[in-house]
Amino acid sequence: MTAPIIVGVGGNLPTEAFGPPRATCGAALFYLSETPGIAISACAKWYETAPVPISDQPWFVNGAVAIETDRSPEDLMALLLDVEARFGRERGERNAARILDLDLLVFGDRVLTGDPEVPHPRLHTRAFALMPIRDLAAGWRHPKLGRPVEDLIADLPGDQEIREMPEAGGYLGTEWKPPE
Repeated sequence: MTAPIIVGVGGNLPTEAFGPPRATCGAALFYLSETPGIAISACAKWYETAPVPISDQPWFVNGAVAIETDRSPEDLMALLLDVEARFGRERGERNAARILDLDLLVFGDRVLTGDPEVPHPRLHTRAFALMPIRDLAAGWRHPKLGRPVEDLIADLPGDQEIREMPEAGGYLGTEWKPPE
C-alpha cells in the first residue's frame, strides 16, 4: 500500500459566503479539487473538537482528505495557504479562532524537516488530526516515529474532546453544495 498524502481541514468561525464552519470547509475542498493537478480520492469523517489548547473559543470542525497530486510538498503547502487566504483566513496568533485551516499532515512516507515540516510536527499529539488519518488509512504508521496510528490515538491525553458529526448531505458530507 502506498502511503497517502493527507490534508487536514478545519475551522471554527462561520463565513458570510458559506455559513457554518463545515460548509466553508466543503467549499474550500471543492475549490482545491478544481485546481489542476489535485484530485481528492477520499474524505474522512467530520468531527467536532474542543480547541487545543483548551480555551473559550467555539469548538472546531475537523476532517481530512486523501489527495493525489504530482506537486511537491512545498508547492502543495503554498497552494493550501493560498486557498486559506482566498477564503478569508487571516493569520495571526497561534491557536486562535479561524475561518479555515488547511494543514499538510502527511506526504506519503516522507519525512521533511524544512518548510513544510512533514509529517505535521504536532499531529501525533492531536486527536483532531489522528482520528481523520485513521479514517483514511487505518494501517498508517508515523514515518518519523515508526508507530501505528492506533497506538498514537491510544496515547493521547484524555482531555481532548472529540465527537463524530453526522453527514450533512452536501459536498464530501458537509452542508455546502457545489453550484450546478
